[in-house]
Amino acid sequence: MWEKKLKTYDQLVAKCNRFERKGKTMPYTSANGHMFSLFNKAGEIGFRFSKEVQEKYIKEFDTTIYKSYNAVMRGYVLIPENMLSDLDKLSEYLNESYDYVMSLPAK
Repeated sequence: MWEKKLKTYDQLVAKCNRFERKGKTMPYTSANGHMFSLFNKAGEIGFRFSKEVQEKYIKEFDTTIYKSYNAVMRGYVLIPENMLSDLDKLSEYLNESYDYVMSLPAK
């Protein structure tokens, strides 16, 4: 099951040509020195957004804050399972997350 979800995550990232997946044991994307998507050991995907957008999407997606390795990931939204079937729409959210971290000061 984890491998299937990882394949979905890889397919999602492949739809976005401005960045690549990184990490062997903990897949993620980063830009400008900031991570903006994560794939955890539970096979869950989280995207990073501004506080306002995060609050909006938690309500809109009927989801919660993302956790990875038992740590609450501030700024990240857990992408619900039911959204994983529409990679085109999900890639729009991932690109939005990328745009957000590109607006932050570089690390």
